[in-house]
Amino acid sequence: MKKLKICLISLTVSPDMVDGEAKVIKALFEYLKKQGHSVKLLTGKWNKELDIPDIIQFNLIRKRFLWVLHFYLQVIRYLRRNKFDIVHANSAKAAFPVILSGQKKFICAIHDFTPFETQLTKFPLEKLLIKFISKRASSIVTVSNFVKQEFQHFIPNIDKDKIETIYNGIDEKYIPYPTRAQKLREKLKIYGPILLYIGRITRYKGVEGIIEAFKLVKSDNPNVNLVIGGKPDFLMKKEYNDWVENYKDVRFLGFIPEADIPFYFSMGDIFITYSSSSEGFGLTSLEAISCGTPVICSEISVYKEILEDHAIFVPPNNPIKLAEKINLLLSDDDLRNQLVRNAQEYIKKYSWNAVGKRLESVYEEFTSP
Repeated sequence: MKKLKICLISLTVSPDMVDGEAKVIKALFEYLKKQGHSVKLLTGKWNKELDIPDIIQFNLIRKRFLWVLHFYLQVIRYLRRNKFDIVHANSAKAAFPVILSGQKKFICAIHDFTPFETQLTKFPLEKLLIKFISKRASSIVTVSNFVKQEFQHFIPNIDKDKIETIYNGIDEKYIPYPTRAQKLREKLKIYGPILLYIGRITRYKGVEGIIEAFKLVKSDNPNVNLVIGGKPDFLMKKEYNDWVENYKDVRFLGFIPEADIPFYFSMGDIFITYSSSSEGFGLTSLEAISCGTPVICSEISVYKEILEDHAIFVPPNNPIKLAEKINLLLSDDDLRNQLVRNAQEYIKKYSWNAVGKRLESVYEEFTSP
C-alpha cells in the first residue's frame, strides 16, 4: 500500500504509562513506522519524558478534570496546524478534540464498554461521549468480537458496517526469563509458589476476590505467596491502602516498570486475572502465557474468545471456586505445563506483525476513493 501520513492520538502511551491502551498504541506506532509510514503520536506526559522522535508529549495541568481541557486544547491546536491522511484516536476521550478541531473523517478505537457495565462515577458523561463519538467516527476498530457485538446492546442504531475487529498483539519481549525470574525471587525474598496479578487496581478487576481466594489457599498451603503489581485508581486508593495495612502476607509492589514486567510474569507459578465485567480483550493473560506462566481467569465471554481452551476459567465473584482451581493447578505440574505448551502455537496469531497488517488494510479502505 502507499505510504501514509498518520496521526495517532492517545491519552497515554507506554512506557510513560503501562495500561493496556498505552501499550497497544505504542506497539501500533512502532509497527507503522517500520512499514515506512510518516507517523506522529500525540499524548500526555504523566510520569516521564520519553524522548522518542515523533511521539509528542503534551505537558498537562495535573488537576482533576483540568488536565482533560488542557490536553484537548493542545490536540486541537496541533491538528489545525497539520494535515494527515489518517487521524486515529485510541479512545472516545482521545477522539473528542478531533471533532472540535474540525476534522471530518477519523478512526476511533473502542476498547470496551466499561462505563456502561460498571459505575465508575455518578455522572454518565463517558457513556454519552462513547455514544456520540461512535456515531461521528468514520470507522471504528474494536479489540475483540465480543466488544463488536456489545454495540448491538449499548448503541443499537450504529452502522455495523463501519466496525472492524483488530485484536491486540503480544510484544516480542514477552518470553520466559528463568534466570531473571529466579534473581527476582531472591531479591524479593520469596520462597514457595507465587500467585501473580499485574494490572490496574479498580473495582471490577476483582483483586479483592483474588486476595480472598489466596487466604483460603494459604490455610492449606502456608508456603504460597500472592504478589500484586499495579496502582489503584482514584476510587480505590483508600481501600488499597487498607489492604496494604491489613494484609501483611500479600506483596503489594505498586507500579512496575514496563521493561520489568516480563520478568515478573516469568516469576509467577500462576497468573490470575479475575474481572467481573468490562474487559475488551485481556492482554495481560496472553503476555503471561507467552512468558511461560499458566493463567486462571474469570469466566467472562471475552476471555473465552481470546484464550479459548488455553486457560482455567472460574465464575467471577466466587473466591471459593477460584481457590479450588488454584489448588488444582498448584498440585498438577503436568496440567500447568500442558496449558502453557499447548498455547504457544495458538498465540502466534496475536503477533504485532499480524495485527499491524490487519490495521493497514483498514487504513487502505479508509483512504480509498
